[in-house]
Formats: sequence, C-alpha cells, structure tokens
Amino acid sequence: MFNTMVQIAIFCRYKRGKSMHIDARPIDLKLTTPFRIARDVQHTAANAVIEIKHEEHTGYGEAAPSEYYGESIETVFACITMFAGNLGDDPFVIEDILQHLDKVIRLHPSAKAAVDMALYDIVGKMLNVPLYTLLGLNPNRTPRTSFTIGIDTPEQMAKKALLAKEYPILKIKVGTKNDLDNLKAIRDVSNAVIRVDANTAWTPKEAIKMINAMVPYNIQFVEQPVMAHDLAGLKLVRDNVPLPIIADESCVTGEDIGRVADCVDGINIKLMKCGGINHALKMIHAARTYNLRIMLGCMIESSLAITAAAHLTPLVDYADLDGNLLVDNDPYVGVTVEHGKLVLPDAPGLGVEVR
Repeated sequence: MFNTMVQIAIFCRYKRGKSMHIDARPIDLKLTTPFRIARDVQHTAANAVIEIKHEEHTGYGEAAPSEYYGESIETVFACITMFAGNLGDDPFVIEDILQHLDKVIRLHPSAKAAVDMALYDIVGKMLNVPLYTLLGLNPNRTPRTSFTIGIDTPEQMAKKALLAKEYPILKIKVGTKNDLDNLKAIRDVSNAVIRVDANTAWTPKEAIKMINAMVPYNIQFVEQPVMAHDLAGLKLVRDNVPLPIIADESCVTGEDIGRVADCVDGINIKLMKCGGINHALKMIHAARTYNLRIMLGCMIESSLAITAAAHLTPLVDYADLDGNLLVDNDPYVGVTVEHGKLVLPDAPGLGVEVR
C-alpha cells in the first residue's frame, strides 16, 4: 500500500508512439454537515484524482471508493499502479483499454471509473468538443437533480429542507423509527418533490408497511427498500405498494439489470459502482430494453466526477447528482445547478477546471 499523502507517478513506456502517463493523488472532501443514512454516518470522503497525460493533453478523473463495495483509497492507488503500463498509446480506444483493465484486475469500479473519465476527457480535448457533443447528446435536455437530506431529527430535517429551498426535488434518507415524523416535518415546510431512499434498511414486510404509510406525503418513488441480495423481497414490495421502486444497491453493473428487471420500476446507475462512463452508457441502453426508468446517482464526489456523470443525464429520467453540493471544499468547477436543473459546461472534454 502507498502513503496516500504522496503523489504516485508511474510512466508507461511502449516501443511505438507516445504512451500514456498516469498520476494519482488523494483529495479529502469535507461534508458541510454529517451525512447519515440507514447504515452509517459520513463526515469526510477520501477520494482520489488521477491525471492521464497523452502528448500535450491531460485528462482528469476521480475515484470515490466505497467500503460497501469493497474499496478504499488504498485499493484505488494499488489499482492505479497495476493499470500503469496497461493504458497503451491511443486514448481513443477506450473500449479496448477498459476491457484490458478488467483482465488486469477484477472489480474495483471506482478506480476504473477514474481512468475512464480521464480518457473521455482527453478525447474530448483532442477533438475540441465537450463530452456531450462527443456522445451526440443535447445539453438542454438535462433533468433537475435532487438534493439529499440525511437522517436527523424532524426539526433538523425540516430546517435543512428550508435551507434547500432552491432545489425543487429533495431526496430524503429514511430507515429509522422517526421516518414518518421526519417526512411530516419536511412536508410542513416544503412543497418540493420528495424521493425516499432507505439504503436497504427494511425487511420486505417493514417496507410494505412504511411505504404505504408514506403515500399521503406525495412521494415520487422509493429507492432500495430492502437488502441488496433480496430480489424476491424487492419484487414483493414492488407488487404491494403504489409507489415506483428504484434499485440501487441491487443493481451495480450491467449484469444485474436482467436480474432486477421484474422486481423494480427503475435502476440507479452510478459511475463509481459500474466502472465509469463507458459502462454507464451500456447500462442505460440495456435498461431501456426492459422499459426501466433510469436515474444517475453518485457518491460523495467533487465536481470532477459529478460533471462526468452529468454529461450523460440527457439520456435518463432522473438525476441525483448532488455529491459536490454536500461538501464545503470542492476543488473543481464544472456542472452548475440553476433552480435544480443541471447546466453542463461547454469547454472541451469534461469541461472541468480547478476552482
């Protein structure tokens, strides 16, 4: 393992062409307020920024590792070491590069997502077009993002809802005995669209009872009510409540889509779960074949990774890209939010700059 406070610089050398050079460094993001979900509470996020240099161009990517998916800042740096020497000398062959990295090391999606983002950033810069143009997407078709409110007392959650009045969609974390009191407190002060996320907190029986009790609070949908592996329970919930059910922890990669398709109404795709933009695009198209609704979500990330995901949002139904809005030391500037709507930067590549 590496000392994460020391920059890693690894050179890839090949016989032909000018090969790519990858660097990695840690960034510690500080949450504005403690972020509590049903299974834990988070105060900081230990992420990593990578740079891939090719000729005169530099591409940037970010890894936001999650213990839930078996990653840490140390595993990210270890992966970057293994990836060096395997990037080749042509950033345009992203599919080939990512397939090769999958052979070099299994899993570790956030590390691969960082490489993936950086490659798309380089390609966009070399062609002098934003990523959305490279993908043939209309930047005006971005949706509104939700703004997440973590678990707290009813009074504090109502206060946070008031502070978030510029966001027309709120995502409320649930999974405690006070869920209904919390929703009532928020509804008393806000007319925003409310989405609910249980982060696997309930049994199927509890989920059915709680979701039906939440209906009067005008909930748009419920995310991941039961344990990730409990697909039968997920389907039981979906068949016994009037609200749409969205899978998050139950749908990590494209291979999961067929398994969850009959159990839910939609899926939450995250670059840090699936391995980056390339895999997310495949998941989006696969989900459409099952007539599933699609949300693009995030971990606690800076504007670097959030912007990368935001470029894909013209393809989806919902966005939950607020990880950068929850921290007070975001080192980058990229996608912005106007009355909840995601506004993409028009600079080449990801369009992200150092703040």
